[in-house]
Amino acid sequence: MGEPLRIGMVGAGKISGAYLKTFERLDAVRLTAVTDLDAGRAEAVAAQVPGVAVAGSVAELTGRPDVDAVLNLTVPAVHAEVARAALDAGKHVYGEKPLAMTREEADSLLATASDRGLRVGCAPDTVLGTGVQTARGAVDDGLIGTPVAATAFMTTPGHERWHPDPEFYYRPGGGPLLDMGPYYLSALVHLLGPVGRVTAAASRSRPERTIGSGPRAGERFDTEVETHVTGLLEHAGGALTTLVMSFDIHAARLPRIEVHGTEGSLSVPDPNGFDGPVELHRAGGEWERLPVSGGYRDAGRGTGLADLATSLTEDRPHRASGELARHVLDVMLTLLDAAREGVWLPVRSDCARPEAVRP
Repeated sequence: MGEPLRIGMVGAGKISGAYLKTFERLDAVRLTAVTDLDAGRAEAVAAQVPGVAVAGSVAELTGRPDVDAVLNLTVPAVHAEVARAALDAGKHVYGEKPLAMTREEADSLLATASDRGLRVGCAPDTVLGTGVQTARGAVDDGLIGTPVAATAFMTTPGHERWHPDPEFYYRPGGGPLLDMGPYYLSALVHLLGPVGRVTAAASRSRPERTIGSGPRAGERFDTEVETHVTGLLEHAGGALTTLVMSFDIHAARLPRIEVHGTEGSLSVPDPNGFDGPVELHRAGGEWERLPVSGGYRDAGRGTGLADLATSLTEDRPHRASGELARHVLDVMLTLLDAAREGVWLPVRSDCARPEAVRP
């Protein structure tokens, strides 16, 4: 293996800690610089990781010669802006989800990257862990026969109960679908392929939310997005998925993801995690736990960036790709369009099903 890909990190908020923990055990990437609107947070990262420089701005960071790729951990509203700055500086970019706020922003980023021979990657990379990849192996190996249907449920009473600054979850670019949907939809593309058309309904249960923890506990703020979305997705292969994404459900016993086929059913673990039990129910049998048969073991946030780094040396497509993230964004926006219009709508984008992660 060659030299590690040198990473400049933009944003040192809560999620950055998960990336830093993973970077400690990844040989393919090395953090070299960090910047944040709060200089104190960037300085805290530099104090934690030897050899990391603090940049005063995004422009300063993207201009550094010791940065090969930019890790974009900003809030959704500026994902595209920071990614654009990285590409304009000739750097690869990997960001948190969603890829952008609009289809047009996403298309522009991918076109620029293609023109300049650069890579765009995007979370979630949880789908590259042993959970989803073992389930995918079961589907690919025909253990449930031909996939017919799937269910995907993410239910919570809302992030304001635990997050000290939760407003961005309830502003454009947020909501349960755009916040948590990428985990579920990326997993579904791995399992069943891209989505061809959708329909949906959506609602907003209350106009305000109350912060439940931290120094601002008790403060109220406006809800600007739909907080419950129910959708129906038709995959290119014909399977139908029922999707529920909600910030309005106090408690539930719903499975995270199940896939049902002509010969059996599959229980898939939480796609917001990297591992977890995968269970198979063959027709006429009983539930059985499957051994791990795919995925990066002991993975964490940043595994997708490491996969991008190794893909450059191996001259192959990276799995947590901008193309997949663009399709997932399009599916989510089309679901919201369909909910407003009350109709089935085609998903105009497409993407290749990413290469499986075999042991």
